[in-house]
Amino acid sequence: MTALLDAPLPPLLLAYSLCVVFAAGIVRGFAGFGFSAISVAGLSLIVSPAKVVPAIFALEVLASLSQLRGVVRDVDMRWIGWLALGNLMFIPVGVALLAWLPETPLRLLIGALLMAAALLLRRGYRAALLPTRGVRLLAGVVSGFINGVAAIGGIALAVLLSTVNMPPARLRATMIALLLFSDVVALGSAALMPGGAHASGSLLGPDTLRWAVWLAPAMLAGIWFGGRSFAGVSPEQFRRQVLNLLIGLSAVSVLRSLYGLLN
Repeated sequence: MTALLDAPLPPLLLAYSLCVVFAAGIVRGFAGFGFSAISVAGLSLIVSPAKVVPAIFALEVLASLSQLRGVVRDVDMRWIGWLALGNLMFIPVGVALLAWLPETPLRLLIGALLMAAALLLRRGYRAALLPTRGVRLLAGVVSGFINGVAAIGGIALAVLLSTVNMPPARLRATMIALLLFSDVVALGSAALMPGGAHASGSLLGPDTLRWAVWLAPAMLAGIWFGGRSFAGVSPEQFRRQVLNLLIGLSAVSVLRSLYGLLN
């Protein structure tokens, strides 16, 4: 118990981390996605991603559970099954591909493509995909694959769903439900993967719970604030703000990849 109460970072760095997670929570509360992308990008500036990524998976699960009760009636059941199936099949494919291709250039390419798509949609390009079973499965496959390769499958899915004219409440609720599923899968995978330095023998060592305990209050406060902001937004405002968010998150992914290439 004492170890859990020991801060994982010195006071100033901990304060910075809490601010990052609070901001990421606001985005999650408003849009239903984006928490991992912002948190990992911000925290990796001061600590190794390997130390915090498992905790971020755990926080994502907590975030979805905290939001799901209020949105479960809005989840689009025609979409969620196909999206979950595509993620289940292709998250492992994306992870496996990293064993054969250079990781950073691949992440850079995917981030750049997503940013270009979001910019086109933001500038008024109106792609109108029909929500057939094939389109739903394809959206799950693409988001699952990108999740496995670059851990930004939520961004890819948001780009795809913005082309099918889904009402904001339904889009947000469906994103929350799918992220709960995909993060449980990711958390389970982390539990099975060897972690080297962790006493438990997996990536989910004692530090995972300690990071989660310290960061969870800031995330939940941000989610509450972001959820209140969503309540008064019109469909057009929501679409515009989500596309702005997608452009920003994709840019963060591109900049992280460029930083990795240069270093």
